[in-house]
Amino acid sequence: MTRFTSTTLAAGAALLVAFVQPALLGQGQPLPTEQSIGALEPVFAFHDAMPTGVTVSAQGRIFVNFPRWGDDVPATVAEIRDGKLVPFPDAATNRFDPASPGATLSSVQSVVVDPADRLWMLDTASPSFGPPIPDAAKMMAVDLATGAVVKRIVFPADVAIATSYVNDVRFDLRHGKAGVAYLTDSSLSGPGGIIVVDLDSGQSRRVLNGHVSTDVDPAFIPVVEGEVMLLRPTSGKRLPFRVAADGIALSADGETLYYSPLSSRHLYSVPTALLRDPKVTPEVLAAAVVDLGEKGASDGLEADDKGRVYVTDYEHNAIRRREVDGAWTTIAHDPRLLWPDTLSVARDGFIYVTANQVHRQPGFHEGVDKRVKPYSLFRVRIDAGPVSLK
Repeated sequence: MTRFTSTTLAAGAALLVAFVQPALLGQGQPLPTEQSIGALEPVFAFHDAMPTGVTVSAQGRIFVNFPRWGDDVPATVAEIRDGKLVPFPDAATNRFDPASPGATLSSVQSVVVDPADRLWMLDTASPSFGPPIPDAAKMMAVDLATGAVVKRIVFPADVAIATSYVNDVRFDLRHGKAGVAYLTDSSLSGPGGIIVVDLDSGQSRRVLNGHVSTDVDPAFIPVVEGEVMLLRPTSGKRLPFRVAADGIALSADGETLYYSPLSSRHLYSVPTALLRDPKVTPEVLAAAVVDLGEKGASDGLEADDKGRVYVTDYEHNAIRRREVDGAWTTIAHDPRLLWPDTLSVARDGFIYVTANQVHRQPGFHEGVDKRVKPYSLFRVRIDAGPVSLK
């Protein structure tokens, strides 16, 4: 009968570990890891406030915005100039004055250069996501050749309602005297909707108000960096993260509007001719909405002049492209794309994207700010130009 002593057992265990360990660890070789896709080029690093929107002019000027969500934001809109952030159009306009709510900027969520090379600034009037400041939710246009403000459109209370958070905008200058704008209302408490604006008269209308395509998906559970994304206050109940219609894009021919709620993985479309016609009933418009299927969970949407649509995927640090035939291609996947937010196609053949770590904000982590500066602006070559409807 064989007798096993403690010394014998220890020696055997050591031999087993020595024999098995190299196999388990790949014999000293690096273990497989997730691979990046595409060539992500850094453009600018933000060491202070967190950006959301970005847009690029015909001359290659880059503009960004910083909503007033809690960070120290000296200027809610700025131009990247000579490696620095310069308040745009000037410092005075970026200081909100309650006595001049329509002429000064409160909290800008989006900046977009239109086909006429004017910079439009979309002011939510909702610092820290509060109810919109009366007479302050607006669009303001700046002539980039002169730097002068050339248009202000304030949304009435029945358009920017008490729960509104106007988010992003696209332009088609071919209709009416001055063109039309389409906006998303990404309300955090509902209803979501699309806003249609006549750029000549400044009149605006809400459409698809509370429609399934503009509201949150009640079954949606976002997972970012391996963690379910919930509102986690320092005290109190954890709540689902629910944001309505957010990303928006116009097709190259201007005939189709694409959009998506932030709290959804579906892409929707609707004919713009129906959006522009105030005589179309809500029932007819709702029936014309098309669910184009899942695309991933997106913040920003954009389109190019070749008929393709781009979406960010904040759950997978990625940018995807919907080809003309409806197939999806991942053009960028990179661990540095920590919450890819806004997309902007520029005339230099690149698509620009901000990465701002939205999911690491204190409200999602019991008051702990897990964001790591700097935030980033990247670009990816796509060899296409922006949609230009003028």
